[in-house]
Amino acid sequence: MTTTARCPVPNRLIGETSPYLLQHAENPVAWFPWGPEAFEKARAEDKPVFLSVGYSACHWCHVMERESFEDDTTAALMNRWYVSIKVDREERPDIDAIYMDAVQALTQQGGWPMSVFLTPDGVPFYGGTYFPDKARYGMPSFSEVLSQIAGLWETRRSEIIEAGAGLTATLRQEHASGMSPGRVTAAAGTLDAATRSLLRSFDAVHGGWGGAPKFPQPTVLELVLRRYQATGDERLLALVTTTLDAMARGGIYDQLGGGFHRYATDAVWLVPHFEKMLYDNAQLASLYLHAWQVTGDESYRRIVTETLDYVAREMLDAGGGFYSAQDADSEGEEGAFFVWTPAEIRAVADRVCDDPVGDTELFTAAFGVTPGGNFEGKSILFVAQPQAELARLSGMALAEVESRLENLRTALFAQREQRVKPGLDDKVLAGWNGLMLTAFAAAARVLDRDDYLSIARRNAELVLSQMRDRGGRMLRTWKGGRAKLNGYLEDYAHYAAGLLELYQATFEPRWFHAARALGDAILEHFVDPAGGFFDTSDDHEKLLLRPKGIQDGAVPSGGAMAATVLLRLAEYTGEGRYADAAEGALAPLQAAMARAPLALAHWLAALDFMFAPPQGLAIVGADPGPLLDVARARYRPNLVVAAGPSAEDHAIALLEHREALGGRATAYLCRRFSCERPVSSPEDLAALLDQ
Repeated sequence: MTTTARCPVPNRLIGETSPYLLQHAENPVAWFPWGPEAFEKARAEDKPVFLSVGYSACHWCHVMERESFEDDTTAALMNRWYVSIKVDREERPDIDAIYMDAVQALTQQGGWPMSVFLTPDGVPFYGGTYFPDKARYGMPSFSEVLSQIAGLWETRRSEIIEAGAGLTATLRQEHASGMSPGRVTAAAGTLDAATRSLLRSFDAVHGGWGGAPKFPQPTVLELVLRRYQATGDERLLALVTTTLDAMARGGIYDQLGGGFHRYATDAVWLVPHFEKMLYDNAQLASLYLHAWQVTGDESYRRIVTETLDYVAREMLDAGGGFYSAQDADSEGEEGAFFVWTPAEIRAVADRVCDDPVGDTELFTAAFGVTPGGNFEGKSILFVAQPQAELARLSGMALAEVESRLENLRTALFAQREQRVKPGLDDKVLAGWNGLMLTAFAAAARVLDRDDYLSIARRNAELVLSQMRDRGGRMLRTWKGGRAKLNGYLEDYAHYAAGLLELYQATFEPRWFHAARALGDAILEHFVDPAGGFFDTSDDHEKLLLRPKGIQDGAVPSGGAMAATVLLRLAEYTGEGRYADAAEGALAPLQAAMARAPLALAHWLAALDFMFAPPQGLAIVGADPGPLLDVARARYRPNLVVAAGPSAEDHAIALLEHREALGGRATAYLCRRFSCERPVSSPEDLAALLDQ
């Protein structure tokens, strides 16, 4: 007897560009992408909608696909009773935010994959996250859920409609939460209250905040570093260095290839969830760069360059865009690409080392590799012993220990490159690219790296030429020369921030003007007259509600970044409309910021900028290098810099009416509404900046 394997027939996802959606394009489920066609079909056939939201690097999304969406029997139930929609949360953060709020209201928890049942009008009435193929973990099977909901739709529909209406009303009411009523004035005391809260809740042993799972939270650490700069409180610097040191030593950092995994599943940064996200590595590279500027610790500089080199090697499109993510899984097994056994290390040492036994012992001691392993029988590499301690114990010179470890580390990396790599999500998202543009441009400026500057320029050229429509409006996603979807607030704000950083690395006016155009679009299309910013533009697709998230997640909230960008534009241009919109967003959040600094850290950073007061530095004249070196030497988060051969060469207000005195490059420093006397010597500028 012979059997014929089912030949997959592509569903409607086959025309999408999202790697996540394309992963599901040959499921037997008759998936629709989000759009009117799906809802029209649901109304015409009187069926509820099943909405599944996930992303390509999500481990449990893959599990649910294998168990349910690739199963013919389960797919038949879905196709009979539902119209099924699949959404990539990274492409559509608006849909994700709206329905995640619904799931959290229904279940008091959330996550991905997200599974939501909707009326044909898009109203949610039941939801959850992962459902197993068989009843376990205290959860019903997915097939049972499908059957029960279909039965309720037929027999108790009026109750479903009523429940959905009540849930929608709750979501709309909560949508405005966190905003203080009436007119509120921004207060510097909010920063002090938030700082005290962060000190109280910090994990002084392992770094970071909270227990397992533990997330890096670079936005919070940037805020703490800012407050250290403002106050000189050594306790704040200790919060940052304790956390950065622990992460750099841990398994959350890729000790061979550079770059950070998404988070630690424990409280000590050892066992990561192995996916690598663009936004984590962008923000952490910037954070370690700033920490190096503050402390001079060369280990932080090493983390910056290893992380950016990893991105340039693994996550950079030939056209200049940065890819979104690398999967946690390799060959269907989580973390397989990254873990080692002593025998595997010895096999490599036998080929490349003069003393393979000794070097294997040295490496396994340095990076915590044991016969039993620390992850499913194998070992995640972490810094188990500092190299100085290994030198003391072995009697070798430190330089010899460093050389032998680096030799084997390089060889192990080359060996690892022969393994099957984790899956790659190669779509380019505008907002996330803005975060990485910021990191490359800042590192190019601070570390004097022309290669990083070239990468930053190419990225800006790609995004500005191919990820805007004919009217100059941002588009969310690009892949293979095809850009689509309306840009969100975070796309405008994060990319504008990156362009301002690129301007400060090059002083090419085109980058400033592009950033200002994005800032103007924020004012025109995203401002809420009641204060703050909507996540979607005023001409966006009409959804259940217009989202207006204020909390930082894995990336800073779009509103907080918009406030930051607008405050910086106000310094460059002297135009109060930018500052007014930012203050209008910051003021109503005072109580929330003081109460929940972990969730609103980037808003607090914007508040810090507003109260610093910010400094505007204009440098005009030939050979501004020595003066710029002074401005770049230290971490100065509240300094904006403009420079050019002469004031007439730039349409930037900060440069207007500035002259090079005595034929020498001259610096003009202003704070808020007053300016210092112009100076031409680096020593005089340093003295002014440090006042």
